[in-house]
Amino acid sequence: MNLSKSFLILGALYLLVGLSFGIYMGAAQEFDLAPVHAHINLLGFTLMTLFGIVYRIIPGLADTMLAKVHFWLFQIGAFLLLVLLFALLSHMGPEATLGPLMGVVEVVVLLSIVAFLINLWQRA
Repeated sequence: MNLSKSFLILGALYLLVGLSFGIYMGAAQEFDLAPVHAHINLLGFTLMTLFGIVYRIIPGLADTMLAKVHFWLFQIGAFLLLVLLFALLSHMGPEATLGPLMGVVEVVVLLSIVAFLINLWQRA
């Protein structure tokens, strides 16, 4: 698996989703889900693109178990965080349930960043 390419392609897909969602919100004049739009663009596009560039300019960084842990934890965490945020803001479930689930998923995203930082610290 080419981590750089995977991050870059997924980042571009999130950009497409984020921009499409933003266009929909603007056309409908419905901005209650603006935080979801912002998180799609930040977690999905910006961070994934940044990770893809880092793995591209420091190629040995991508050939580690920490890089794979980073990739998969971030993919799972970011996706679930976006789904849960959408569900929370759309009132699709009780806040008492969705809030704690979001906390768990945020820890998954945080652990992915810790894996990235350790890998970067050891090999950059």
